[in-house]
Amino acid sequence: MHVVVLTLNRGRGSGSVARDQVESLVGAGHRVTYLYAGMSERVMGADNLDVALHISTVPVHEYLPAADGRQRRVSAMPTGVARRYAADFAAALDAIDDVDLIVVHHATITAVAARAAATARNIPYVVFVHGTGIEPRHHGGYADPVWDDIAQALRDADGLIVTTDYVRESLVRPIVDVPLSRFIVLPCGVDVAAFEPIPGTDIKAKYGLPERFVVCPGALTYAKGPQNVAAASRFYSDLAPTIFIGDGDIANELTTSLGPRGRLLGYVPTVDKDALISAATILTAAPVKREHFGIIYVEAMAAGTVPVAYSGGGVDSIVTNDCGVLTERTPRALGNAIRSMLLDDWRRAQMAAAGQSRARSEFGKAKIGNRFVKFAESLARTNDASVG
Repeated sequence: MHVVVLTLNRGRGSGSVARDQVESLVGAGHRVTYLYAGMSERVMGADNLDVALHISTVPVHEYLPAADGRQRRVSAMPTGVARRYAADFAAALDAIDDVDLIVVHHATITAVAARAAATARNIPYVVFVHGTGIEPRHHGGYADPVWDDIAQALRDADGLIVTTDYVRESLVRPIVDVPLSRFIVLPCGVDVAAFEPIPGTDIKAKYGLPERFVVCPGALTYAKGPQNVAAASRFYSDLAPTIFIGDGDIANELTTSLGPRGRLLGYVPTVDKDALISAATILTAAPVKREHFGIIYVEAMAAGTVPVAYSGGGVDSIVTNDCGVLTERTPRALGNAIRSMLLDDWRRAQMAAAGQSRARSEFGKAKIGNRFVKFAESLARTNDASVG
């Protein structure tokens, strides 16, 4: 079958998921066309197409880095502007021949374009509803006519993919009436092998780290909550420093508040990030808003590193009691839980082993990819039968 995978732009988390889907479909022997605005990262084996926009400014979904003159958030666009962009994506889809299925990422104008193209061809389409795309509507985002277009695209879709029950029950269904039977919960997958030790490397020596440390990966922005982790470190810093991976607009503020209790490494190569997570004693995070999924917790488990984090949102379906610790959403509760885990080597070892087993069985990239391919194939077969 020929599947089109469409995203708004290159993206970060959602872009990675889309590329994984393309690779899985190609690996299963299907023809795939992969496209987004500003094509910059191609997938081998796929037809990679750039979406031609009517202007150079690229539309982005919410919670991407601060937009500059080359980016504009869809959730803040006037109706006419958003619909003009939607037409650009629809035109790109219309130019692709012999399509059996459209998979589109985000409940935004890309979904509107997919609905138009799929309806015209009488083929199925699926929307991967990432929380970052739909959440702005809960806070007054999207012009009402634009949201009406998006909501109709969700209601008419042949399937809606979400990463967790939380996204489905707390973000989608309260504002769009879609039956449960139309959803599939498909977590993000991780490459478990990426967290295996690389012979001859010593990541602790490379970055001058002690034997035990707590790692906090992610953007240094207020919403991601590194300030909460810095506050929590007061309750365990005598046992282990906290190492932050990433950068952002509160880096200087965080350096001051953290003081001698840890360090900021800034951005590091992906291979180093994976190695640092593997070498850490504990991984932690304390975002201000409830996370829709939280790939870093799966990465921690895959690495044999125990996650200790704020409870709430999609993370509750990822980190189970035998694999990590979820706390009340206060720095004191987080800090005390980390301290307890640092002092209990036996319990930590048991959780690490259980976490690795769970990561392999439930979140392995190959397994998630196979589930996605079977879902896509089932929709295409159903459509073929109905047409026949």
